[in-house]
Amino acid sequence: MPRDKSKLNPEIPYQDITYRIIGCAMRVHNRLGPGLREKMYQRALTAEMRTDGLEVDEEYRVDVYDGEVWIGVTWPDHLVDKKVVVEIEAFPHFLTKQEVAQTIGFLAALDAPVGLLINFGRKRLDYQRILPPEDLQDWKKNIRRFLWRPPGQAPPQRARDETKSTDA
Repeated sequence: MPRDKSKLNPEIPYQDITYRIIGCAMRVHNRLGPGLREKMYQRALTAEMRTDGLEVDEEYRVDVYDGEVWIGVTWPDHLVDKKVVVEIEAFPHFLTKQEVAQTIGFLAALDAPVGLLINFGRKRLDYQRILPPEDLQDWKKNIRRFLWRPPGQAPPQRARDETKSTDA
């Protein structure tokens, strides 16, 4: 049954999409229950979201920069409709500030307006809708442990601004 759109909070971006994603996660959790590996839930959620008509990029590659300096690569579990970051966990414990910080790091790296952190590892589905905080000063510190940097590989080059004139 469709949700009454008048009850959606206009302060939360893409609440209609996050509501659909949460519904997909609930269906996956109802079918599979707790106790599986994170990757299994990730694959099942990808399929469920695509069945629901959402555009899903699984393990979306993000090159992370500190200004112009490339510091590594990270992969959020999902980027949905090019707007919503979805991070999957399968922990028997409640979600912690550490998992929330990881999701905030993904939001900052992608400049995304909203994320979902979903834990399939408990008897009841545990999820949080996460908005970027006003101050993102510490996000690089929180995301560094989730970055991968290939040994000896040069960082990818950022696209140059083609509107700048090379004439001096």
